[in-house]
Amino acid sequence: MTLPGAFEIDEIRTALMGTRFAGKVRQFRTAGSTNAMLLEEAAAGARDGTVFVADEQTAGRGRGGHSWHSTPGDGLYVSVLVKPSLPLREALWISLATGLAVQNAIRQAAGMTVDIRWPNDLLLGGKKCGGILVETALEDALLRYAVIGIGINVNHVSFPEEIAALATSLRLESGAVQSRNGLLIALLRALDREMMMLEDTAIAREESLLERFAGASSWVRGKRVNVPEQGGYTGVTAGLDEHGFLRVAGDDGILRTVLSGGVREA
Repeated sequence: MTLPGAFEIDEIRTALMGTRFAGKVRQFRTAGSTNAMLLEEAAAGARDGTVFVADEQTAGRGRGGHSWHSTPGDGLYVSVLVKPSLPLREALWISLATGLAVQNAIRQAAGMTVDIRWPNDLLLGGKKCGGILVETALEDALLRYAVIGIGINVNHVSFPEEIAALATSLRLESGAVQSRNGLLIALLRALDREMMMLEDTAIAREESLLERFAGASSWVRGKRVNVPEQGGYTGVTAGLDEHGFLRVAGDDGILRTVLSGGVREA
């Protein structure tokens, strides 16, 4: 039987047969940043579907250069290399699709439904339990590849004082120890499905992803938010545009599109 805190590579290998990640998972006891490591491998020609997973990250990164708190053996720190055929204007879709995959995986593995704060924060009980960082390389206005970094607080029982009021974990919210192995398997299987849907050339692809994300996140419509960009402003979220960017109806009557960073509840 797999222990809650352990990764069982043989079990993972069997569970991922038939996916793009089959036979491509590499485990590290300690890593600086799995994203940084995989970006180097990607530049050198690593295969689509390569996965790096670490028990601990000593230099984990979040969106906007923020650091990520990492306790050895308690969290899920994973980076995935994908090479979808997408134009640059659709790059954000990778982050949105990943959010849906993580939400699905946590529901399946832990029985909890996380909220997704556009574009990449995962929330339980209003506190952050995970995040997504997508870093891309371009070639002729097309995505050459993307490295998707996912960090999830799984079995943390405490956090540093400076983030304790803002952070939580699956264990703290559920009251039970969670299996990182089972969560990793559920995540990679869900992410494989989302990437297959993203690569589908059917016309309905765009509507399906954006509509599903809007339905999965309480932040897309009707949420009063504070937006730090464009000098800072407040307003109410008003859906996504055709590229997946968040629209906010400002208190000054101007409808704006949030292009970088994120939003916070006002």
